[in-house]
Amino acid sequence: MTVPTRRFGRTELSMPVLTCGGMRYQHDWKDVPPEDIPAANQANLEATIRRALELGINHIETARGYGTSEMQLGRILPELPRDEIIVQTKVVPSADPAEFGKTFDQSMRYLGLDHIDLLGLHGINTDELLEQSVRPGGCCEIAEKLRDQGRVRHIGFSTHGPTDVIVRAIETGRFDYVNLHWYWVNAFNWPAVEAATRHDMGVFIISPNDKGGKLYEPPEKLVELCQPLHPMQFNALWCLSHPEVHTLSIGAARPSDFDSPVEALAHFEQAAEATSPVAARLEAAMIAALGADWWANWWRGIPDQTAIPGNVNVHEILRLWNFAKALDMVAFAQMRYTLLGNADHWFPGNTAATFDESAMLDALKDNPFAERIPAILREAHALLFTKPAKRLSES
Repeated sequence: MTVPTRRFGRTELSMPVLTCGGMRYQHDWKDVPPEDIPAANQANLEATIRRALELGINHIETARGYGTSEMQLGRILPELPRDEIIVQTKVVPSADPAEFGKTFDQSMRYLGLDHIDLLGLHGINTDELLEQSVRPGGCCEIAEKLRDQGRVRHIGFSTHGPTDVIVRAIETGRFDYVNLHWYWVNAFNWPAVEAATRHDMGVFIISPNDKGGKLYEPPEKLVELCQPLHPMQFNALWCLSHPEVHTLSIGAARPSDFDSPVEALAHFEQAAEATSPVAARLEAAMIAALGADWWANWWRGIPDQTAIPGNVNVHEILRLWNFAKALDMVAFAQMRYTLLGNADHWFPGNTAATFDESAMLDALKDNPFAERIPAILREAHALLFTKPAKRLSES
């Protein structure tokens, strides 16, 4: 089948609802001499791109921070009809806008293209990074000059930040699209999706199969509850059942990684009908394991981790504990939990290894379950902590 498309907001691009994400098929997470890239790895990357194009997935997304991804894409993208592909790369904002411009130039040298369709400011996760981007003379002005020169068609941003920072970035009006996290296991960014919709921005969902639940290795309980869909297919269709969402990144490591998401698109026109029974079963399982009151209200009144002693990211820890307890998603929760304290602003806050219970109770005084939470935090740490982890790009 040919993957259907959606209008990508005010960019007016006809965007396939699945994107070929470029952070899993590359040779290395750091730049290496071109001759050091194994021929087999390059052949696999090119086969993955060609398979994507066969399916109608003509949006190819990468970043300067993805190691050799841009360099390797530069061996195939210039060979393709330029008006038939949508190319996106991302550059981290810098306190020195000139450095941002130099990094963009390096991206273009690697990609071997004279222009890209989408340039994302990569990782606007904090107010400081937002300020570096949008202040007078900041990185957005550099990006806008590149657009005026015809080297960039549209400007957006990617984010792993809290919802309020994302909304503030959207409300500046400086961006045409946003890459953000939003899935069934983490729907808290919905206000940001709504804000993007008000501004007629393209909405791109980051990593639905990995950060959306490690769905490529689902626990048996989750598999059973999602029948007749695979958990990856349920999550994709659930996201796409909302017309505000335009595309989902498929971080393919090999050509066959597109098979399951594309198969799910047989239900694309009836996505809501296909996913509603599954979502109801999943919610019933959450309530059965955790209680209806907890499931409906556990997150209320929990402040940002910066307002909690020890910088403990209570909201994220409780979210992960919920899915580990109710749906046996322990491996997923462990993968995310052990990043705490090791991923800087990409995944902020600390684990619950140590905390002052009295201070914790005071910080959580507005939460209806404050008295229960210290014991849950200790249980979560015992269940989820394995060993300190790094983000994939730092491995």
